[in-house]
Amino acid sequence: MKKRSLSGRIRLTYLILIIPYLITLIFFLIHNHRINLRYETMLGSVAAAGSFNTEFKKDFDLETYLLIAGNVKPEDTTLPELLKDAQDVIDRLSVLTDEKENLKRLSDCSKYLSNLKSYTDRIVENLNYEDKYDSNMLIWENDVQIITSLIEDTVDAYIYEENRQLQSEQEENKALNDIFILVSAILLVIIVIMAVVISVFAPEAIARPIEEQVRAEQERLRRAEFELLQAQINPHFLYNTLDAIVWSAESEDEEKVIRMTRSLSDFFRGSLSKGRKDISIREELVHVRSYLQIQQIRYQDILTYKIDIDDKYMDCLIPKITLQPLVENALYHGIKNRRGGGCISLSAKDCENGFIICVEDDGAGMDKERLEKVVKSLTDRAPEETEIYGLYNVNERIQLDFGREYGISIQSEHNKGTSVYINLPFCPKEEEHKVENISKS
Repeated sequence: MKKRSLSGRIRLTYLILIIPYLITLIFFLIHNHRINLRYETMLGSVAAAGSFNTEFKKDFDLETYLLIAGNVKPEDTTLPELLKDAQDVIDRLSVLTDEKENLKRLSDCSKYLSNLKSYTDRIVENLNYEDKYDSNMLIWENDVQIITSLIEDTVDAYIYEENRQLQSEQEENKALNDIFILVSAILLVIIVIMAVVISVFAPEAIARPIEEQVRAEQERLRRAEFELLQAQINPHFLYNTLDAIVWSAESEDEEKVIRMTRSLSDFFRGSLSKGRKDISIREELVHVRSYLQIQQIRYQDILTYKIDIDDKYMDCLIPKITLQPLVENALYHGIKNRRGGGCISLSAKDCENGFIICVEDDGAGMDKERLEKVVKSLTDRAPEETEIYGLYNVNERIQLDFGREYGISIQSEHNKGTSVYINLPFCPKEEEHKVENISKS
C-alpha cells in the first residue's frame, strides 16, 4: 500500500512539472490557430479582390462610348452586367475584411457604382433626343471616366492594404513561433532539472511514515471542518432576535430592548472569543446565559432555566460553543414540543476521568427507538438530520481536543425529558497549551 502511495505521489509530481509546458503549448496552438484563420481569411480577401475585372475601367468606358455613339442599342449593352459583377465582388469583400479603412473603401466603391448606374440611366434617357449627343459626351468625359478611375484606384488601394496586413500577419506568426520555441526550450530545461532534483531528493523528503502523515492530515481537515461549523451561528436565531428587538422598540418596551441587545452583544462576543478555539467554562457559560436570556424573553411563557455549576470547574477548558447547541436542542426539540413549557438546567459533577457537565430538560424526551438512533449518530461519519449533526459536531470536537475517552452520552425518556452528559478532563485555563498534547496521547 505504501509503495503504491509513493509511486502515485511521484507520478503526480511529474504531472505537475509537465502541466506548465502543456498550458504553454495549448496557448500557443490556440493563438497560432487564430492567426492562421486570420491569415486564410486575408488570403481569401486578396483572391476575391483579384477577381474584380482588371479591365473594368476600359470595358465600362468603351461600352458607354459605344452606347452614346449608337453602335450598341440600350437593350444590348453589357453595362448592367458589368455593374452587377462589380457589386457582387464588393459585397464578397465586405464579408472577408474587418480592416476599418478597407471597409470604408468598399463602401465608397458601392457609392461609385451607384453613381455610374445613374449616369448610364441618364445617357439612355438622352438617346431619345437627337440634340443630346454633346450632353452625353460630357457625362461620359466628366463623370463616367472619372468615376471608373476612382473605382480602379480604390480597388488597387484595397488590394495593397490587404497585402500589407497579410505581410504583417506573417511576421507576427513568425515572431510567435520563435517565442514558442524559446519558451518550450526553457520549460524543457526546467522540467529536466526538476526531474533530476526530485529523483535525487524525493526519497529523503518522504522518509516519514506515510500512514502517520495521512492520519494527521485527516485529523487536521476534520478539525478545520468542525471549527468552521463551530463558528457558524443559526441565522434564524439572529433574525428572530433582531425582529424581537424591533417589536419591543415599536411597543416602546425600552427595558426589554436593552436586555435583549446586551444579551445579543454578549452572545456574539462569546462566539468570537478573540479567535480561540478553547475557552474557559466561565466564558462558555456567559455565552450560554446570554442565549438563554434572549430565548427566555422570546418564550417567557414556556421557558425557565437554571445554571448550577461550582466555581472549581470555571477555569477548566471546553471547546468554544459546546453548550449552546445542546441548550438549543433542549429548547427546540424538548421544551417547545411539550405543552405547558419546561425548564433547562445545567449542572456539573466529578467523575473518574475528569468531570461531567449535564444539560437537562423536562421536555418531550425521546422514545427508545429515537434515542438509539441519536446515540448511534454520535459515531456516524455523516449524520443526515440537523439536530443529530449538531450533537455529532460537539462530540467530535471534544474528542479531537481531549481524546476518544471523552465526549457526549445521552439519556432520555419519552414525555419526561432528556439529559446530555459532557465528559471533560480537568484542564485548567493556564495549561491551555497542553490541550494538544492531551488529544494526541
